[in-house]
Amino acid sequence: MKVIGINGSSRKNGNTKRAIEVVFEELQNAGIETELIQLADKNILPCKACFQCKGNSMCMAQDDDLNEILEKVVAADGLILGSPTYFANVSSRMKTFIDRAGTIAKANNDMFKRKVGAAVIAVRRQGACHVFSSLNYFFLINQMIVPGSSYWNLGIGLKPGDIMNDDEGIQTFKNLGKNMAWLLEKINK
Repeated sequence: MKVIGINGSSRKNGNTKRAIEVVFEELQNAGIETELIQLADKNILPCKACFQCKGNSMCMAQDDDLNEILEKVVAADGLILGSPTYFANVSSRMKTFIDRAGTIAKANNDMFKRKVGAAVIAVRRQGACHVFSSLNYFFLINQMIVPGSSYWNLGIGLKPGDIMNDDEGIQTFKNLGKNMAWLLEKINK
């Protein structure tokens, strides 16, 4: 089994990446392969809503990095979307990914159907519940299965690394990783 984690932060080594890594550690402990994709390294243009993707399972209109990522997500069993909280919403990088990948998936018979999806959020202070909802809306409209945890999947921190001082957040990410591994195991029996 394999889980792709997508870091929507412009800070490649910031709190969002660290939160994803905490979840990854639990998945790896369960024998699940993980791969991190950093959107900060990728060029993904906004969706043109041209629907040339219909029947093609990829974007036919734009030559950027989305199709490479999409191929990995389709091949994986699970997906973690991680975003920092920017003005009480997902980062612009994550929103662009959601719009493009979601449009392609919906136009091609719900390509992500029955994959396991989990949101991971980094926040300085407030707004993280809206980010959590936005990411979960993506999973749910794509007919994905969302595992729970002991709290909303968010961690608090400002400077890179601060999130590791949020004991409850770290425990929430660990529990999410354990629950995601359990669910993947049950689905893939």
